[in-house]
Amino acid sequence: MFLPELKSLPNEDICILIKLDNHTLHYICECGDASLLSVKDCQNTQAVFISHTHIDHFVNFDTILRHQIGIEKKVVICGPEGIARQVQSKIGAYTWNLIEAGSFAYEIREIVSEHGINIYEIEPPEWELRKTGFIHENTIFGNERFQVNFTILDHKIDSVAYLFQEMDTVKIDLSKSDFRGGAWVRELKTAFEQKIPDNEIIIEGKSYAAKDLFYLLDIKKGHTFGIIMDHAPSPENQAKIKALFSDCDKVFIESFYKLEDKTFAEANYHSYSQASGRIMRECGVRDAVPVHFSRKYNENDVQELVKEFKEAYQS
Repeated sequence: MFLPELKSLPNEDICILIKLDNHTLHYICECGDASLLSVKDCQNTQAVFISHTHIDHFVNFDTILRHQIGIEKKVVICGPEGIARQVQSKIGAYTWNLIEAGSFAYEIREIVSEHGINIYEIEPPEWELRKTGFIHENTIFGNERFQVNFTILDHKIDSVAYLFQEMDTVKIDLSKSDFRGGAWVRELKTAFEQKIPDNEIIIEGKSYAAKDLFYLLDIKKGHTFGIIMDHAPSPENQAKIKALFSDCDKVFIESFYKLEDKTFAEANYHSYSQASGRIMRECGVRDAVPVHFSRKYNENDVQELVKEFKEAYQS
């Protein structure tokens, strides 16, 4: 299960840390100026996900970079077209004469279309940007626990929204039979996962076809978590949000303006309280959380904004 934490205070630029239960690695979404982001958070991070590189979403990359020096591993950075050069430019602002090769490195995955990803690598001390490949798919990141898909929204520039999808797991319910557990349980799960229904399963000296034991298995659907940052509340953007985030368990969504400032939202390609709440309701998201509010608002304004969001989401 994904355990997202806001690492930015309401009056700070947005930053979200994602953890998983029984998983030691962390994942950072957005690099706003977040005072709650710790050194350990950064050092345990395996991948960073950036929606776009407006200053309020990218200003704190330098701090993350600072804390990852010497971790002796490669960190993945995912973001929109152009982010590889922007990361290199950030790094190039500093002097690296005391940093050796192998101290750490970045693999940058640059999203150039809905199904196109350029892959780059960059490492000290020269920090030369090397293109190492191109992937024609919609999955930007994955490991043994989950994968991350994306869609590109319009914020007058590309703004990438990310869906974290935990892998489904197969569970066995021995209470449905008189069998005792053993090595056969793993063999049965493997037969099910690899779609080999006629595999022979031996239980206590007796042979069974795997398909005759599938009734013992249940599929636990993986948890889903979405990050939807800056976007215009346009029909085109909302259609893309519905396509990727329908029936999602939890979503953090940008709600930059109050309803009374809808005109500003539309002029600046931002979403607003009512639009964000409504699209989350239409997607059937079970737990939608408004985030990333305009810094012009005081605490009372933010409370009003959240109320407007909830009314649209729950109606």
